[in-house]
Amino acid sequence: MATDVLPDSPNHFDAQSNSENVQNTASRGGPTPSRWGPKHYLILCVLAAISVGAAYLPTVLQSEEVGPKLTYRVARGDLIVTVTEQGTLESSNNTEIKCKVRGYSTVTFVIPAGTVVEPGDVLVRLDTKIIDEQHSLTKTNTFIAQATLEQTKANVARSEISIDAYKEGRFRTLLQELEGELQAKKRNLRTAQKMHKRSESLFRQGYVTELQVDGNAFTVKQAELELKVKETEIKVLKEFTRAMQLETLNGNLTASQSKLAADEAGLRMEIKRRDRAEQELKDCIIKAETGGLVIYPSAASWKRTPDITEGANVRKDQVLLLMPDLSKMQVKVGIHESMVERVHAGLKAIVTLPDRTLDAEVSKVATVTKPAGWWTGNVVKYDTIIDLPSDAGLKPGMSAEVEVILAEHHDVLTVPVAAVVETEEGDFCWVRIAGKTSKRRLELGDSNDVFILVKAGLNEGEEVVLNPTAFIEEAEKDALATIDASNVSADEESSEESTESE
Repeated sequence: MATDVLPDSPNHFDAQSNSENVQNTASRGGPTPSRWGPKHYLILCVLAAISVGAAYLPTVLQSEEVGPKLTYRVARGDLIVTVTEQGTLESSNNTEIKCKVRGYSTVTFVIPAGTVVEPGDVLVRLDTKIIDEQHSLTKTNTFIAQATLEQTKANVARSEISIDAYKEGRFRTLLQELEGELQAKKRNLRTAQKMHKRSESLFRQGYVTELQVDGNAFTVKQAELELKVKETEIKVLKEFTRAMQLETLNGNLTASQSKLAADEAGLRMEIKRRDRAEQELKDCIIKAETGGLVIYPSAASWKRTPDITEGANVRKDQVLLLMPDLSKMQVKVGIHESMVERVHAGLKAIVTLPDRTLDAEVSKVATVTKPAGWWTGNVVKYDTIIDLPSDAGLKPGMSAEVEVILAEHHDVLTVPVAAVVETEEGDFCWVRIAGKTSKRRLELGDSNDVFILVKAGLNEGEEVVLNPTAFIEEAEKDALATIDASNVSADEESSEESTESE
């Protein structure tokens, strides 16, 4: 049975089968083991595939040549090269709700994701048991520091008064006492000198003995010594004792002033600790400053649950919640390393959502790959941001299929990728002319998953065989030779690496 070819269809496929063999086989009651081998089973499989594919193929033809072949008629058309990835919507402008409590805290309540809140609504509560203890301790330490500071202030004042008291009081009093004793010693000396002179005069007159004169002379010497002792005491008091006492008093004052500064700093530190503990106690209840939608931040790829749940431990400055700006939405997708060089800011993109399709644009491509691991199948991808136009109803977390348009070629010759065989000598296809096939070298250009641009080697209207390695022996040999050469090269590289490592 033959199917008519649509003349207006730019692409059509030809299917060939040997109808006579089929009829002969049917008349003999089935194939014999000697005539039906693996090749015939392969033909039956291909025929089955053709029958399934006939639902969407433009046309299917029969030919007199033995061996079924699908063909494609070369035509001009548009070739759009795209890369498609899956992603989710997110806002490019998020208000971050962070933990302000130092260390680690336990979440006792968190508002469900997707809740629309009003200003002042409670978003998160943290456990306050440890902070309550810290707050009580800091208040006690603040009172102690205040008492210590007041005592040190009194010591400073006492030290200042002690200096003035010594200068104007004890020093002057002691100096006056010594000066009074000095005057007495001087009077004693003068009296002793007078008595000594009088005794000498009386001795010359014979009224006193020489022993009395010597006694009066000794009294003079004693008075002189006592006078010098007082003079020395006054000099020591003025020049040494006074200076030493003032240094001691000034040292005590300096020490008290230093302790005062330390106590003042200690009090400030304790007050700061108290106020910080009081503020952290307030920060354990996080409220919304503005109204809007609340969502959870994205968890790491290897995690199966959100980071923010009741009972979870959170740290200071950790992002607990996000309040997205729904007017500035974007999609973040991962572009495979084999295609990322062709992706750049400004490329058009088509974003397909569950309920709509949007025209978008690539805004940013990461220069460093995101970490690859078992959770990504060890596939290396680069984060790429797609900016979305403002559209009502867009919400974070919506799944999206992003098709980035890498290139658009208009009015060019294309053939299916399945028609091309890559060999060491170049790219080839097999063209069917007048019921026969011939090998043709191709010069190819850009391609997508289905079609590839033909720069040279084919003309519009010619028919190329699809999947030639399955039906044409020459194509099969060329493909196997290329595979063998690739395996040899890989073995040689592996051997060289092993030799270098040894």
